[in-house]
Amino acid sequence: MLAVIAAAVLFGTTGTAQALGPEGTTPLSVGVMRLVVGGTALAAIGLALARRRTHGPAARANPALTRRALGLMAVTGVCLAAYQPLFFLGTERNGVAVATVMALGSAPVLAGLLEWGLTRRVPGRIWMLATLLATIGVILLAFGGGAGTAGGTDPIGIVGSVGAGASFAVFANAQRRLMDDGWDPFTVAGAMGAGSAIVGALALPFVDLAWVAEPTGLTMALWLGLATIAVAYTLFTWGLERLTAATAATLTLAEPLTAGILGVAVLGERLSLLAVAGLLVLASGLVILALGSRKPRDPVPFAVEA
Repeated sequence: MLAVIAAAVLFGTTGTAQALGPEGTTPLSVGVMRLVVGGTALAAIGLALARRRTHGPAARANPALTRRALGLMAVTGVCLAAYQPLFFLGTERNGVAVATVMALGSAPVLAGLLEWGLTRRVPGRIWMLATLLATIGVILLAFGGGAGTAGGTDPIGIVGSVGAGASFAVFANAQRRLMDDGWDPFTVAGAMGAGSAIVGALALPFVDLAWVAEPTGLTMALWLGLATIAVAYTLFTWGLERLTAATAATLTLAEPLTAGILGVAVLGERLSLLAVAGLLVLASGLVILALGSRKPRDPVPFAVEA
């Protein structure tokens, strides 16, 4: 439980760290550096841990690497890469508190819809109720304001946050299928890190990284990469193996709580009453979804990290 809470708190610092960074950054450049640093470190840590767990007389080896498995691993890396600029676009336009909760709130809805489309399994009443509340919450946030204003949320920022939620929905479903096929969770996490690092490296020539030379810029890049990706995902993966999906999903609500507190206390963001109502309605939907999780040990819960 402490590992998942620690991971969620680290995830929740992402938007604030970017907001406190130097001038001249863009959502794309910050996302690329986060991927290169964090994806590389996550790949090294995840694959090293996976090797220890899958080798030896009592270890359970991973299944054979098929085209399906390789494709799913590639999807996790590409989607984690796509998540970065979309999430930072949302926080830049609408503030950390609103954007983080909007991304987190849209992710379980979109993940459920995607699973519905892939498996043809009709979601239960709990998911329907949680989806309704999450949708109402996002609508209230859209009209309630963010980024230091008392009203009027930027539509491009909404697209960024919901796009980040959609990216998560895809890679969460891909991870779910890999683990259901017998792949070790740390192997899956390491492969996701490696894939995202490759995508980030390919994008390096197309972004301006002059801000990395500044002390605050280097500090931000290292924190976002090492703390909020490498360490956070390792803790989350380790803790998730020992918890039910309902418990893990509820604990990850520490992420929007952390982001909201930091946004208001550190960045001075102001929220209208309508936006506060939207946050509360959306959060209630996530709690209902977490408590109503169907599988007792689902490897990837629907409510998760930034």
